[in-house]
Amino acid sequence: MNTNSNVYTVIYTTLICVIVAAVLAFASQSLKPRQDANEKAETIRQILTAAQFEFDASSNEAILGFYKSNIAEAFLVDADGQKTGTLDTKTAQIYGVSDLKAQNYNIKGEADYNLPVYIFKNGTTVLPVYGAGLWGPVWGYIALDSSCTQIAGAYFDHESETPGLGGKIKDDPEFRAQFAGKTVNTADEVPFHIVKGGAPAGQTNAIDAISGATMTSKGLDEAINIWLKAYANYAAAANNTTEEE
Repeated sequence: MNTNSNVYTVIYTTLICVIVAAVLAFASQSLKPRQDANEKAETIRQILTAAQFEFDASSNEAILGFYKSNIAEAFLVDADGQKTGTLDTKTAQIYGVSDLKAQNYNIKGEADYNLPVYIFKNGTTVLPVYGAGLWGPVWGYIALDSSCTQIAGAYFDHESETPGLGGKIKDDPEFRAQFAGKTVNTADEVPFHIVKGGAPAGQTNAIDAISGATMTSKGLDEAINIWLKAYANYAAAANNTTEEE
Protein backbone atom coordinates (compact mmCIF):
# COMPACT_ATOMS: atom_id res chain seq x y z
CA MET A 1 0.00 0.00 0.00
CA ASN A 2 1.19 3.46 -0.86
CA THR A 3 2.03 5.05 2.48
CA ASN A 4 1.68 8.50 0.94
CA SER A 5 -1.91 7.96 -0.25
CA ASN A 6 -5.03 9.42 1.35
CA VAL A 7 -6.46 5.93 1.85
CA TYR A 8 -3.44 4.88 3.89
CA THR A 9 -3.66 8.05 6.00
CA VAL A 10 -7.35 7.46 6.74
CA ILE A 11 -6.86 3.79 7.62
CA TYR A 12 -3.81 4.53 9.78
CA THR A 13 -5.56 7.36 11.64
CA THR A 14 -8.66 5.23 12.20
CA LEU A 15 -6.62 2.34 13.60
CA ILE A 16 -4.72 4.67 15.96
CA CYS A 17 -7.99 6.18 17.20
CA VAL A 18 -9.53 2.75 17.78
CA ILE A 19 -6.45 1.50 19.65
CA VAL A 20 -6.22 4.63 21.83
CA ALA A 21 -9.96 4.50 22.61
CA ALA A 22 -9.70 0.84 23.56
CA VAL A 23 -6.71 1.48 25.84
CA LEU A 24 -8.47 4.40 27.53
CA ALA A 25 -11.67 2.40 28.00
CA PHE A 26 -9.72 -0.50 29.50
CA ALA A 27 -7.82 1.83 31.82
CA SER A 28 -11.04 3.53 32.91
CA GLN A 29 -12.74 0.26 33.71
CA SER A 30 -9.67 -1.10 35.46
CA LEU A 31 -9.29 1.99 37.65
CA LYS A 32 -13.00 2.46 38.43
CA PRO A 33 -13.05 0.24 41.56
CA ARG A 34 -10.11 2.17 42.97
CA GLN A 35 -11.71 5.50 42.07
CA ASP A 36 -14.98 4.44 43.72
CA ALA A 37 -13.11 3.34 46.85
CA ASN A 38 -11.25 6.66 47.03
CA GLU A 39 -14.48 8.62 46.58
CA LYS A 40 -16.21 6.62 49.30
CA ALA A 41 -13.33 7.06 51.75
CA GLU A 42 -13.22 10.80 51.03
CA THR A 43 -16.96 11.15 51.68
CA ILE A 44 -16.63 9.28 54.97
CA ARG A 45 -13.63 11.43 55.89
CA GLN A 46 -15.79 14.52 55.40
CA ILE A 47 -18.60 13.07 57.51
CA LEU A 48 -16.19 12.22 60.34
CA THR A 49 -14.52 15.63 60.13
CA ALA A 50 -17.90 17.37 60.39
CA ALA A 51 -18.62 15.28 63.49
CA GLN A 52 -15.36 16.53 65.03
CA PHE A 53 -13.74 13.10 65.29
CA GLU A 54 -9.97 12.76 65.43
CA PHE A 55 -8.99 9.77 63.33
CA ASP A 56 -6.28 8.24 61.19
CA ALA A 57 -6.81 9.46 57.63
CA SER A 58 -3.62 7.96 56.23
CA SER A 59 -5.43 5.27 54.24
CA ASN A 60 -8.87 4.31 52.99
CA GLU A 61 -8.81 1.24 55.24
CA ALA A 62 -8.12 3.34 58.34
CA ILE A 63 -10.94 5.77 57.54
CA LEU A 64 -13.48 3.02 56.87
CA GLY A 65 -12.37 1.10 59.95
CA PHE A 66 -12.85 4.12 62.22
CA TYR A 67 -16.25 4.82 60.69
CA LYS A 68 -17.45 1.24 61.19
CA SER A 69 -16.27 1.29 64.81
CA ASN A 70 -18.08 4.53 65.65
CA ILE A 71 -21.27 4.56 63.58
CA ALA A 72 -24.37 3.45 65.49
CA GLU A 73 -26.85 3.45 62.62
CA ALA A 74 -27.40 4.96 59.20
CA PHE A 75 -30.72 5.12 57.40
CA LEU A 76 -32.90 7.04 54.95
CA VAL A 77 -35.86 9.27 55.79
CA ASP A 78 -38.61 10.79 53.68
CA ALA A 79 -40.35 14.17 53.84
CA ASP A 80 -42.48 12.95 56.75
CA GLY A 81 -39.37 12.05 58.71
CA GLN A 82 -40.15 8.36 58.46
CA LYS A 83 -37.46 5.75 57.88
CA THR A 84 -37.62 4.35 54.37
CA GLY A 85 -34.51 2.20 54.35
CA THR A 86 -31.21 1.45 56.02
CA LEU A 87 -27.59 1.90 55.01
CA ASP A 88 -25.42 -1.09 55.88
CA THR A 89 -22.94 0.07 58.53
CA LYS A 90 -20.97 -3.18 58.33
CA THR A 91 -19.93 -2.34 54.78
CA ALA A 92 -19.89 1.44 55.41
CA GLN A 93 -22.68 2.02 52.91
CA ILE A 94 -23.20 5.75 52.34
CA TYR A 95 -24.78 8.26 49.99
CA GLY A 96 -22.15 9.75 47.67
CA VAL A 97 -22.19 13.17 46.03
CA SER A 98 -24.04 11.87 42.96
CA ASP A 99 -26.75 10.46 45.26
CA LEU A 100 -27.07 13.82 47.01
CA LYS A 101 -27.38 15.54 43.63
CA ALA A 102 -30.27 13.25 42.67
CA GLN A 103 -32.07 13.88 45.96
CA ASN A 104 -31.53 17.63 45.58
CA TYR A 105 -33.48 17.50 42.32
CA ASN A 106 -36.26 15.65 44.12
CA ILE A 107 -36.37 18.13 47.00
CA LYS A 108 -36.48 21.17 44.75
CA GLY A 109 -38.91 19.50 42.36
CA GLU A 110 -41.22 18.56 45.22
CA ALA A 111 -40.88 14.89 44.33
CA ASP A 112 -40.52 12.04 46.81
CA TYR A 113 -37.07 11.99 48.35
CA ASN A 114 -35.02 9.77 50.63
CA LEU A 115 -32.27 11.48 52.60
CA PRO A 116 -29.45 9.85 54.59
CA VAL A 117 -29.03 10.21 58.35
CA TYR A 118 -25.81 9.11 60.07
CA ILE A 119 -25.95 8.62 63.84
CA PHE A 120 -22.76 7.92 65.76
CA LYS A 121 -22.34 6.12 69.07
CA ASN A 122 -21.53 9.40 70.85
CA GLY A 123 -24.98 10.73 69.93
CA THR A 124 -23.89 13.00 67.09
CA THR A 125 -26.16 13.07 64.04
CA VAL A 126 -24.70 14.06 60.67
CA LEU A 127 -26.92 15.38 57.85
CA PRO A 128 -25.70 16.22 54.34
CA VAL A 129 -26.49 19.34 52.31
CA TYR A 130 -26.14 19.96 48.57
CA GLY A 131 -26.65 22.95 46.29
CA ALA A 132 -25.12 25.32 43.75
CA GLY A 133 -22.22 27.69 44.32
CA LEU A 134 -20.93 30.30 41.90
CA TRP A 135 -19.26 27.94 39.40
CA GLY A 136 -20.63 24.52 40.27
CA PRO A 137 -22.03 22.25 42.97
CA VAL A 138 -21.31 22.74 46.66
CA TRP A 139 -22.05 20.16 49.31
CA GLY A 140 -21.17 19.20 52.84
CA TYR A 141 -22.20 17.83 56.21
CA ILE A 142 -23.71 19.39 59.32
CA ALA A 143 -23.14 17.53 62.61
CA LEU A 144 -25.87 18.03 65.21
CA ASP A 145 -26.52 16.90 68.75
CA SER A 146 -29.11 14.17 69.41
CA SER A 147 -31.92 16.76 69.52
CA CYS A 148 -30.92 18.07 66.06
CA THR A 149 -30.91 21.63 67.38
CA GLN A 150 -27.26 22.40 68.17
CA ILE A 151 -24.38 22.20 65.72
CA ALA A 152 -21.29 20.25 66.76
CA GLY A 153 -19.35 20.93 63.55
CA ALA A 154 -19.48 21.11 59.78
CA TYR A 155 -17.48 20.34 56.67
CA PHE A 156 -18.03 21.60 53.11
CA ASP A 157 -16.63 20.89 49.67
CA HIS A 158 -17.09 22.17 46.13
CA GLU A 159 -16.44 21.30 42.52
CA SER A 160 -15.01 24.52 41.11
CA GLU A 161 -15.27 27.53 43.41
CA THR A 162 -12.56 30.20 43.17
CA PRO A 163 -9.42 29.44 45.24
CA GLY A 164 -8.93 31.98 48.00
CA LEU A 165 -12.54 33.15 47.75
CA GLY A 166 -15.45 30.71 47.42
CA GLY A 167 -12.99 27.84 47.83
CA LYS A 168 -12.65 28.87 51.47
CA ILE A 169 -15.82 26.93 52.34
CA LYS A 170 -13.49 23.92 52.16
CA ASP A 171 -10.02 25.34 52.70
CA ASP A 172 -10.56 27.78 55.57
CA PRO A 173 -10.86 26.04 58.98
CA GLU A 174 -11.94 29.33 60.55
CA PHE A 175 -15.02 29.49 58.35
CA ARG A 176 -16.07 25.95 59.31
CA ALA A 177 -15.25 26.59 62.98
CA GLN A 178 -17.97 29.26 63.11
CA PHE A 179 -20.66 26.56 62.92
CA ALA A 180 -19.69 24.77 66.15
CA GLY A 181 -21.97 25.74 69.02
CA LYS A 182 -24.56 27.45 66.79
CA THR A 183 -28.20 26.41 66.80
CA VAL A 184 -30.76 25.51 64.18
CA ASN A 185 -34.52 25.27 64.31
CA THR A 186 -35.91 23.44 61.31
CA ALA A 187 -39.39 24.67 62.22
CA ASP A 188 -38.31 28.22 61.31
CA GLU A 189 -38.77 29.44 57.75
CA VAL A 190 -34.99 29.97 57.62
CA PRO A 191 -33.25 27.59 60.06
CA PHE A 192 -29.78 29.08 59.57
CA HIS A 193 -28.15 32.24 58.20
CA ILE A 194 -24.83 32.96 56.49
CA VAL A 195 -24.75 36.73 56.69
CA LYS A 196 -22.90 39.04 54.31
CA GLY A 197 -21.18 41.76 56.30
CA GLY A 198 -21.22 39.76 59.54
CA ALA A 199 -23.76 37.98 61.69
CA PRO A 200 -25.51 40.14 64.30
CA ALA A 201 -24.01 39.84 67.77
CA GLY A 202 -25.83 37.29 69.88
CA GLN A 203 -27.64 35.61 66.98
CA THR A 204 -27.13 31.92 67.68
CA ASN A 205 -28.21 30.60 64.29
CA ALA A 206 -25.97 32.74 62.09
CA ILE A 207 -22.34 33.04 60.99
CA ASP A 208 -20.29 35.48 58.91
CA ALA A 209 -20.21 35.00 55.15
CA ILE A 210 -16.88 34.73 53.34
CA SER A 211 -15.60 38.16 52.35
CA GLY A 212 -15.41 38.51 48.58
CA ALA A 213 -17.39 35.31 47.94
CA THR A 214 -20.96 36.56 48.01
CA MET A 215 -22.41 34.10 45.50
CA THR A 216 -20.71 31.05 47.00
CA SER A 217 -21.84 32.06 50.49
CA LYS A 218 -25.37 32.64 49.20
CA GLY A 219 -25.39 29.27 47.44
CA LEU A 220 -24.18 27.44 50.54
CA ASP A 221 -26.71 29.30 52.69
CA GLU A 222 -29.50 28.21 50.34
CA ALA A 223 -28.25 24.61 50.29
CA ILE A 224 -28.14 24.41 54.07
CA ASN A 225 -31.62 25.83 54.51
CA ILE A 226 -33.28 23.81 51.75
CA TRP A 227 -31.87 20.58 53.13
CA LEU A 228 -32.50 21.37 56.79
CA LYS A 229 -36.12 22.13 55.91
CA ALA A 230 -36.27 18.81 54.05
CA TYR A 231 -35.22 17.13 57.31
CA ALA A 232 -37.69 19.20 59.38
CA ASN A 233 -40.07 16.39 60.33
CA TYR A 234 -37.24 14.03 61.18
CA ALA A 235 -35.54 16.70 63.30
CA ALA A 236 -38.79 17.50 65.11
CA ALA A 237 -39.25 13.84 66.00
CA ALA A 238 -35.64 13.59 67.20
CA ASN A 239 -36.10 16.68 69.35
CA ASN A 240 -39.31 15.35 70.90
CA THR A 241 -37.61 12.05 71.72
CA THR A 242 -34.73 13.87 73.40
CA GLU A 243 -37.09 16.01 75.49
CA GLU A 244 -39.03 12.94 76.63
CA GLU A 245 -35.83 11.26 77.77
